[in-house]
Parts: sequence; C-alpha cells; structure tokens
Amino acid sequence: MKSYYIHFIRHGAIEETKKGAYIGITDAELSEEGIAELKAFDVSHKYPYAPVIFTGPLKRCVQTCEVLYPHIKPIVIDELTEMNFGKWEGKTAEQLKGDPLFERWLAGESGVTPPDGENNDDFIRRICLVFQNIVDGLIKTGNTDCAIITHSGVMNTLLSIYGLPQAKSFEWACDNGFGYSMRVTPMLWQRDRVAEVYQLIPVEREDD
Repeated sequence: MKSYYIHFIRHGAIEETKKGAYIGITDAELSEEGIAELKAFDVSHKYPYAPVIFTGPLKRCVQTCEVLYPHIKPIVIDELTEMNFGKWEGKTAEQLKGDPLFERWLAGESGVTPPDGENNDDFIRRICLVFQNIVDGLIKTGNTDCAIITHSGVMNTLLSIYGLPQAKSFEWACDNGFGYSMRVTPMLWQRDRVAEVYQLIPVEREDD
C-alpha cells in the first residue's frame, strides 16, 4: 500500500524569539541571521523532496519557503498560523512572571486563555482540522510528498497528537529551520489517526 510523506519544518529565526518573547500572530520577518542560517543549512544539509508546500500566511513562514523551496509557490492556509497570545504578544516569560493568569496558563491549566488571545482548545481544534484535511487530501489526490512550513507551536502540538512514537509537545521542540518527517500509512491513519515520525530533518549531507 502506498505511503505518504509529510515533512514539518519550523520557520527560520526572528529577532523577537531570540530574545525569548512570545510571538504568535505578530507578523515578524526573518532576521538577517535567520536567513543566513537557512541558506547555510541548505548547503550543509539536505531538505526533503516536496513538490507541494503548505504554510501559514505570516512573513516568517512564507520567507522560509522562499529560501528553502524557491521554485515552488506555497499553498497558504490561514489556519496554520501560530497561537494568538493576545496581550502577551511580544513579552517574555520574565516580564510576565508574577501574573497569576500567566502562571496558570504556563502550568497547562485547562480553560485558561491569554487576555484577548486564543484559547488552547480552540487552537488545537483549528490546527487539527486543517492537518486532517491535508492528510486526507494527499490520500485522495495521490500526491505522496509535501512539506508544512510552520511555527513551533503548530508543529509540536500536531506531532504530540498524531505522531508515533508518542511524546509530549515540548519533547518535539527543535531549532529554527529544522523539523521532522512523518510517514502516513492510509490503513493506520484511517483506523487510528496516527502516523510514524521517522526522521529529524534536514539530514546532514555526506561528504563526496
């Protein structure tokens, strides 16, 4: 039976996250360092073949697509946007320290929402629906390979829900420009809505 391959790639670095700030829907651009890092990775490592690219609308994701897959026009999906952190956007954990609501949210308490931000349950529902549509679309059309260039929160959450081996969201964390490859087997997907995560990407190039 045919397998389908989905390659998750975290966007390149931006200045704000290097400072430890929560950046969700803020439309920050890649930093000069972030662009240089991606170009260097593309030389020293091999990104996977992906004739179809899905991404969110924010500049840091679209710019990452342009660097890594310059000859492919990405399919932009609004629902692949990072979580909206509301009034916590642009602030660091240190700046928010002592805020009782933030402490409860950080501890993972159910139903806690950033002020004017997005509820965690709504975020999960949003990204799960779009991911299931992507997988079902691949199976329906017969396209076997695609990449999803997205945010760490989106990628880590999806992997924690659908990925095998099972791991918590924070255990899937990786650096900017890196990610994971997932193998979808239709029978396993249709039965259990899970798929095998088999490789950290990009893969280091072997010496000639």
